[in-house]
Amino acid sequence: MSPTPPAGYTVRPATPADVDGARAVMLDTFYKEFGYGYVPRWHRDVTDLRGTYLDDPRHVLLVAVHDGEVVATTGVHSHGPAHPPHPRWLAERYPSGTTAQLVRVYVRPEHRRRGLARTLVDAARDFVARTPGYDCLYLHTNVRVEGAEAFWRSTAKEIFDARTTGEHGPGVATVHFEIPL
Repeated sequence: MSPTPPAGYTVRPATPADVDGARAVMLDTFYKEFGYGYVPRWHRDVTDLRGTYLDDPRHVLLVAVHDGEVVATTGVHSHGPAHPPHPRWLAERYPSGTTAQLVRVYVRPEHRRRGLARTLVDAARDFVARTPGYDCLYLHTNVRVEGAEAFWRSTAKEIFDARTTGEHGPGVATVHFEIPL
């Protein structure tokens, strides 16, 4: 069953026409929300959204559209967490190929608190559940972003709190989660 988006919004897999709008949401999030901007080793997929998400049948980029504008994104790809910066045991627990990694769950500030993130995450979970070869749905997040920790704790199970390790450097408080399928 597909999740129902909030009134006035459409949630769907991205098309080539959505790529620029989705990229704008992501880059605005990196610069305005996270404060550290585009980091090539972390955000490489953003430069090739079409090749990363649209051209691979096991990957998806979902968008929420309001009045013809992309206002929120969520991606799924088949790459587990990399070591480094993440601990080796975590990379081994979530290997590439059988791990679906949830990424780029971003909602423009003026569209928050309407259920878009939850709708996108539910749609991503549905995609992973019906895509052969995935064993689990993994994600990590910076819990310094307002509302992120509470949201993920309401949806997912904590696997590892890396705040004490500083795995991504100053200003990033990473917590790793798994979402039941």
